[in-house]
Amino acid sequence: MKKDLLEKGAVLQRDKETFAVAPHIPGGITNPAQLRKIADVAEKYQAQALKLTSAQRIAIVGLAEDQLDQIWAELDEAPGAAIGMCVRSVKICPGTTFCKRGQQDSVALGLEMDKRYHGMQLPWKFKMGVSGCANDCAEVCIKDVGLIGSTKGWKVMVGGNGGAKARLSHILAEDLDDAKALALVEHIVQWFIKNDKKGRLGKFIDEMGFDAFQKEVLESFAG
Repeated sequence: MKKDLLEKGAVLQRDKETFAVAPHIPGGITNPAQLRKIADVAEKYQAQALKLTSAQRIAIVGLAEDQLDQIWAELDEAPGAAIGMCVRSVKICPGTTFCKRGQQDSVALGLEMDKRYHGMQLPWKFKMGVSGCANDCAEVCIKDVGLIGSTKGWKVMVGGNGGAKARLSHILAEDLDDAKALALVEHIVQWFIKNDKKGRLGKFIDEMGFDAFQKEVLESFAG
């Protein structure tokens, strides 16, 4: 029986025959040339649909398995990391680049995180987000790790996830500048790798207790 093809970034569809791929669009910020390329590929290979995803990508749905390599070649990019044990996505709000409510530059910081972490192999799937204000349009509240901007700097949030056992993230630290916020995110990712956690980060925060997790992580953080 067919299954997801991790090496091709391809997700098996309900018909158990065709696949969907999701070209990477960092932060959901694209341009007409990329959109035309996606549309041309979808049309040429008779995709069943184009689906805007919650991870700020465009999924090309209903593709034949023997066409996947050529599709990625024509998209001119490596297979997107939409599946597998890795950093799936870094969701980014418009922040001070575009939004009148933005208090921090979520686009610049989010794109830097995307460059560092998108597709990074980890012991379990891992999601990130960056919101430029407390409205949290990037849904950091349900991400493993993320940042929320305020007038005083960044809040680093941890342990959120959706799904069957949904939970909201905790504030790990706040009022951090860009450099310290990025350094703490890196420290958390390395903690997750070192401890070889098989499950979402929030599961292990619950097992440890948030106070114990916060103490362990922050006391070992050099900043």
